[in-house]
Amino acid sequence: MTNLKDKIVLITGAGKGRGRILAEAFAAQGACVAANDISPINVDEVVNDILRRGGRAKAYVEDVAKKVGAQLIIKQVEDDFGQIDILINHAAVEPHISLLDMDEWDWHRVLDVNLTGAFLMTQSAGRVMRAKGQGTIINLITGSVRDENRGAAFVASMSGLGGFTQQAARELSPYGIRVHAVENTASDVIETVFALLAEES
Repeated sequence: MTNLKDKIVLITGAGKGRGRILAEAFAAQGACVAANDISPINVDEVVNDILRRGGRAKAYVEDVAKKVGAQLIIKQVEDDFGQIDILINHAAVEPHISLLDMDEWDWHRVLDVNLTGAFLMTQSAGRVMRAKGQGTIINLITGSVRDENRGAAFVASMSGLGGFTQQAARELSPYGIRVHAVENTASDVIETVFALLAEES
């Protein structure tokens, strides 16, 4: 496993699910966790748990689907810690509404959070990483186009995130920034993320 001590790791959607699990796992390895979520309740709980265990973490409550929110997160993390070594895009929404019953607001909100949010965070963090000459961005992708249990908007957003990840990897590689996609529902997601980081160290 790569040495994560003192690495600055920004995780969106860190208040629950795999985002929370990853935040706790990185903190346990000595990383400093910048935990983002749109709701202060869950993310504050995550941060407080990490602090109680002797780890380092800080909460950042912003909506990653908004450009101003995404830029504020990056600026605040950079002001607090001086850099961003790893960005994990985990924030996602999944309304369980059928295609014929979904309204336009639900459609746009899914795409805004799941896809545009990843774009905005990647762009803003990528600029910070470019100045440093290195960094890692990991996009957690849930489901596939063949998953019959997922809604149309969610499948569209995850398919788009997969394509976005591939292109971002091509465009950011010359700056020393590595971009990866990791299956969010895999049982070994933490091991997969740490293995990717170990390969780059």
